[in-house]
Amino acid sequence: MKAFNYTLDKCEKFKQSKLNIIKGNLSEKMPKQSIPRIEYLRVKNYRALRDLELKKITPLTVFLGPNGSGKSTIFDVFAFLSECFTDGLRKAWEKRSRFRELRTRDTEGNIVLELKYRETKDSPLITYHLAIAERTKGPYVAEEWLQWRRVERGKPFKFLDFKEGEGKVTTGEMPDAQDERISEKLESPEFLAVSTLGKFAKHPRVSALRKFITGWHLSYLTADNTRSIPEAGAQERLSTTGDNLPNIIQYLKEQHPERLEKIIEILSFRVPRLEKVAASIMQDGRLLLQIKDAPFATQILAKFASDGTLKMLAYLTVLHDPYPAQLIGIKEPENHLHPRLLPELAEECRAASANTQLMVTTHSPFFVDGLKPQELWVLYREKNGYTQAKRTDEMRGIKEFVAEGASLGDLWMEDFFEVGNYLKNQGVIRKN
Repeated sequence: MKAFNYTLDKCEKFKQSKLNIIKGNLSEKMPKQSIPRIEYLRVKNYRALRDLELKKITPLTVFLGPNGSGKSTIFDVFAFLSECFTDGLRKAWEKRSRFRELRTRDTEGNIVLELKYRETKDSPLITYHLAIAERTKGPYVAEEWLQWRRVERGKPFKFLDFKEGEGKVTTGEMPDAQDERISEKLESPEFLAVSTLGKFAKHPRVSALRKFITGWHLSYLTADNTRSIPEAGAQERLSTTGDNLPNIIQYLKEQHPERLEKIIEILSFRVPRLEKVAASIMQDGRLLLQIKDAPFATQILAKFASDGTLKMLAYLTVLHDPYPAQLIGIKEPENHLHPRLLPELAEECRAASANTQLMVTTHSPFFVDGLKPQELWVLYREKNGYTQAKRTDEMRGIKEFVAEGASLGDLWMEDFFEVGNYLKNQGVIRKN
């Protein structure tokens, strides 16, 4: 028995080492580029987020909590801001049933979103502040500004400062108090100044933020959507629902065949006997995704493949995108995947965060097992019903337990997190 277990252990280590080589080859070929990083987020009056503050946000940031704790709401903050830039404030506001559903219940005041980010690792910290209010005619931007400190201990300087559609912006590559300040009036107070003025090359810092936010990829991936048969045509970026997965496979096959080959090789380690994935153009011009298992000569249609196979394939195309979005959001990646695959997926997310920033929501201890304490935020509801968050490396004893070999998933399931077990406290599950 010992010899058998030893052989199994050796096989598993060999398999893992080969998989690590594959991942390493992929990461080495990732394009080097400057990556904006969000380091701080504050949200006020946005649904259950009465006043939430997240400091020292890492390139891979994961939100954990029970149902109703606010995970989806934090995810939606990024979606709302992105939609304000791409579709307009009114459309994003209408989609969420206006202030009636958007603003925190039993409160008044503006919805406030504030980000602190760096354009590159060595660039100054920039603060973006957006306050949204509502009149009878609809939403408007009550306040919007951008500021930075050019030097570490210098005085903060607002190089964009707008209220209700009017304000000033400072031009130039490195705007400072001595530079020219231009007064501007937008067509409507409903318009965002950064989104509008960021289209002009004379405002490069404003343009950089606009490009950053409009390029976010927030995934609401479902296995059913990946089974679609879209019109043929290569596409570079997976859609939010994953319904253009065949187009992504076509694009990788035509433009990055080595990357597709490596993605399939990684997938084959996780899906037994999988051999090939192909996108074929049908006579009517639509694109058909097909999957081949090693023992069989005939390929099967994607609609007959397992949910887990399709979801893992979709995640791999996102995480190994040759030119990834600068911020990627993934909601509950554990759905339809085998639990033993989740720690590996967490590690893959961390590897991908060298080229992008990832925000993930989960309630899987297996995914949490692959994380570091500084990457995991635990969400909980206070007695007043509002969401708060605490990072696990700031909880008493957690870093020490992990240093001694404990896993975060086990610590969570055994109630070592300071915020307690909500389900146990409410009597939903029995206390030991």
